[in-house]
Amino acid sequence: MKYIVCEEPSNFKLKENNIPVKGPGEALLKIHRVGICGTDLHAYAGNQAFFNYPRILGHELAAEILEVDQNHQGFKQGDKVIVMPYVSCGNCIACRRGKTNCCSNIKVLGVHTDGGMQEVITVRTDLLIQANELTYNEMAIVEPLAIGAHALRRSNVQKEDFIVVIGCGPIGIGLMKLAQIIGAHVIALDVNKDRLRYVVDQIGVQHAFNVLEDPVSQISDLTNTDMATAVFDATGNKRALEAGIDYMAHGGEFILVGLSKEDLCYSHPKIHAKETTLKCSRNATVEDFEFVIKHLKEFPTDSFVTHQVHFSEMISNFDSWLDPKTGVIKAMVNFD
Repeated sequence: MKYIVCEEPSNFKLKENNIPVKGPGEALLKIHRVGICGTDLHAYAGNQAFFNYPRILGHELAAEILEVDQNHQGFKQGDKVIVMPYVSCGNCIACRRGKTNCCSNIKVLGVHTDGGMQEVITVRTDLLIQANELTYNEMAIVEPLAIGAHALRRSNVQKEDFIVVIGCGPIGIGLMKLAQIIGAHVIALDVNKDRLRYVVDQIGVQHAFNVLEDPVSQISDLTNTDMATAVFDATGNKRALEAGIDYMAHGGEFILVGLSKEDLCYSHPKIHAKETTLKCSRNATVEDFEFVIKHLKEFPTDSFVTHQVHFSEMISNFDSWLDPKTGVIKAMVNFD
């Protein structure tokens, strides 16, 4: 079988290996789609946290079961499955409390251990979700949308609340749509005018502001000086992560979804005065995947997946996905 490995920053190699042999409790999967995530882009660029080289990337996976033993989940050969790429230990304090998304020994496919940018892989059956009713493209976007769903569930957002989402990338876009589904009023922030236009036209966001054009006063005017009861950063950008408090209401929450490798600095009087609740949101759980799948038909998959190439053309196209001028929202690799 063929696979693509990131040997070091800016260096992919196409290689071949034997088809893996599944172990007990595993399924042998044929990969049909791999969504390209910000994690993949950062790993290729050399600025991804918790990452070592060489590594086979890919954790947004749509697959088909080739082989599986008898299992209590009822999986069978030919089933279409979504992979939850967070390999948790089941034993640490986080796992024992149901927070498998932040397992102290977690190994995320494509980050801490090799991922799905290969024709065939083996995965534990407890990490699979049956999805025969979905298309492969829909299946491959469930994981990034689940990231947003988890962040939303981490918050206390209620119907009619005003929230701010910083960043109109794939995670931010998904978060915006899911927040609308639960009845929140979404304010989108970005510096990219095309992405701001996308969330207005395709997601139905009513309030979209350029970060460079005094968003604090615009949010203040919109909320009658209240500001947003919850602010979500979906950029991982240091300046954005540090500015989020400015958009937040007194008594509000700031949820850090994006990941930066840098130290963050906040004025204690500023965050203290607002009795700020600062939360991080990492990965997702099965509940988040199920919520996304339930509402996936409400999401504009066709416009969200802007670029799609065959596996054989991935290496020659990857550099272009780093360039904002290409207009990439979600790039996808097709194995069919």
